Amino acid sequence: MHRLKNWQLFAICVLTWGTTWYAITFQIGHTAPEVGVAFRFALAGVTVLAMCAVRGIRLRFGLREHALLALQGCFMYGVSYICVYHAERHIVSGLVAVGYSASPLVTGLGAHWLFGLRVSWRFLFGGILGLAGVTLMFWHQFGSTSGNPNAALGAAFIVGSVTLSAVGSLAASRNRIHGLPFWPAMGFGMLYGAAVCTILAALQGQDFVPPSVVSWWLSLFYLALAGSVLTFACFLTLQERIGPGPTGTIGVMTPLLALVISMIFEAFRPDALVVAGAALAVAGNVLMLRRA
Repeated sequence: MHRLKNWQLFAICVLTWGTTWYAITFQIGHTAPEVGVAFRFALAGVTVLAMCAVRGIRLRFGLREHALLALQGCFMYGVSYICVYHAERHIVSGLVAVGYSASPLVTGLGAHWLFGLRVSWRFLFGGILGLAGVTLMFWHQFGSTSGNPNAALGAAFIVGSVTLSAVGSLAASRNRIHGLPFWPAMGFGMLYGAAVCTILAALQGQDFVPPSVVSWWLSLFYLALAGSVLTFACFLTLQERIGPGPTGTIGVMTPLLALVISMIFEAFRPDALVVAGAALAVAGNVLMLRRA
């Protein structure tokens, strides 16, 4: 991953994550969101740690280090994705992806508050544009919440997923600052995320037996290996290079591809507000990525 250029890391994240939103729909309906997320990140975490073992990367850590890895994993790979899966039960996948356009602003402000990282006026203005784009693209969903409780619940889960994901992203940035190795941190973090999902599923008495449905298994492997191992490796590498705030702009471009996927496979038809919102989101993304 470290040999790839920033734009290549960015492109891999956008192209892969832009399609995972639709892939998640093949998990919903066959297993509970907590169970689906647990399977996904358990498989991804085992894969990453197996790669570390083959390459001879150290996998022994103290209790304090495991606590830091658990903090990253529980938020970045666990509860935030539970919210995503629940949101997709109520709202079309492309619009759920749109909600993540607010993540750059939330993560950037969090990095400024916790780590003292400088937040420029260009970054703030770009984030505001992106947020305005989200509002326009989601306008009809916001307006229908009074008569559609499912839309309101889906919007609430999106807010939760963005907030929790930002906490996980900031925790990952802190772990890198404190010298925790890249691949083991990601592998153990994914296992901790899977563990917290398993606990939540068990507390609710949910069924852990996987379905005998081909599409469910194909989507699981795609989500775990491409949508988790590959993309998170690219995402965290990029975050290490340019910081958590600018890296969060991936969450602005990804929804645009997700909306196209929804148009093709979920019969989603955008109107003028969605088009205008997409234009604002792209403008905000470009502004946030530009160097001073």
